Amino acid sequence: MEFGRAFSYVFKDPDWLKKVAITGLIGLIPILGQLYLFGWGLEMSRRVIKGEPELLPEIDFGGFLGKGFQAWVIALVYSIPVIILQLPLQLIGPLGASLQMDQDTFSYVMIAVSVCCGGLLLIYSIFLALMLPAAMGNFVSKNQLGAGLRFGEVFALVKAAPVAYLLVLVGNLLVGIIAPLGLIACIIGVVVTQAYGLAVMGHFIGQAYKEATQKLGVA
Repeated sequence: MEFGRAFSYVFKDPDWLKKVAITGLIGLIPILGQLYLFGWGLEMSRRVIKGEPELLPEIDFGGFLGKGFQAWVIALVYSIPVIILQLPLQLIGPLGASLQMDQDTFSYVMIAVSVCCGGLLLIYSIFLALMLPAAMGNFVSKNQLGAGLRFGEVFALVKAAPVAYLLVLVGNLLVGIIAPLGLIACIIGVVVTQAYGLAVMGHFIGQAYKEATQKLGVA
């Protein structure tokens, strides 16, 4: 993994500012713009995986929108356990009221549910943060939505290169720190930092997938 390269490669494209700005502006379109951004970033993952020149993608609205939508479906499937674990936390209040629990009993039940579900949510969230980049890498490498949902293959990727996927997680956290800086510079800053952040994450995903497949001996 070349950690710094994921942040610096963007600026080696002579047209990086134009591409990032246009992509960021497209990202302002409600819903569709976010899907487009997701697909645009994953195109960078594909290029890294395939060893293609690391130039930022040109505009391909239909192509990146479709890729982003498929990636959203994959992310949604992986998020189902999160939704399920959150349900008890959302339902305990109304349920306690309907059963007319006394305050002490309700407090004990609330604590028990919060500890159990909260603990499981924390564990699964860490698991998800490692699995999802691998799923996205498998998806763009094979250009099949189903490839992102082959849980055995995806887990094998993470198992083969755990440090690489931990670095992806660290990179994601750093991008999360950079993105809000755009708010300081108002709309122009948001446009640039959001697109830049996804370009960085796309590169990280591609690098990690490439390292994992090399260790697994998969072409």
